[in-house]
Amino acid sequence: MASYNKVLLMGNLTRDVELRTIGSGNTVGRIGLAVNRHYTTQSGEKREETTFVDCEAWGRTAETMAKYLSKGRPVFIEGRLKLDQWEDKKDGTKKSKLSVVIDNFQFIDSRGGGQGGGQGGSGGEGWSRGGAPQPAGGSASDMPPDDGGQMAPGDDIPF
Repeated sequence: MASYNKVLLMGNLTRDVELRTIGSGNTVGRIGLAVNRHYTTQSGEKREETTFVDCEAWGRTAETMAKYLSKGRPVFIEGRLKLDQWEDKKDGTKKSKLSVVIDNFQFIDSRGGGQGGGQGGSGGEGWSRGGAPQPAGGSASDMPPDDGGQMAPGDDIPF
C-alpha cells in the first residue's frame, strides 16, 4: 500500500519562533500556527473556526524563520505530519501529539511595506529548503543571497 504525507497550511504565527540548538548541534525552531476557516451555517449565519497547529522546522529553515518571522505574521508552510508518543513521567500515562515538520515556507506579506501579497507575485516573499528568502520586488539588502530550490511563482501545486 502506498503512503503520502504532505501538509499545506496558511495561517498566522501565534508566537515568535522558539529557536534551540539540541545536543547533536542541530537547530530546531518551534512555532504555533493559527489557521482560520470561514463558513456559513445552514441557517445562513457566518462563522469562523480557528485551528491551532504546532510546527517545527530544522536547520537553515528554522534559522531563516526565526530571523524573518514573528508573532502575528502570516506564512504558508509545506511539510509533513509527525506523531510523537511518550509516557508521562508523573503518572505513567501514554501521551501523544500530532505536529507538522516544516520542509518549505513562503512569506505572505512584505516585511516593510505592509502590503498584502501571496505566492502569486503581488508583494510576497518566499523561501524553501536549500534556498533563501526571495523578494518579490524592490531591494533585498537585509536578505541573504539566493541559492535556488524555490518553486517559481505561478507553479501549480502537484495535486
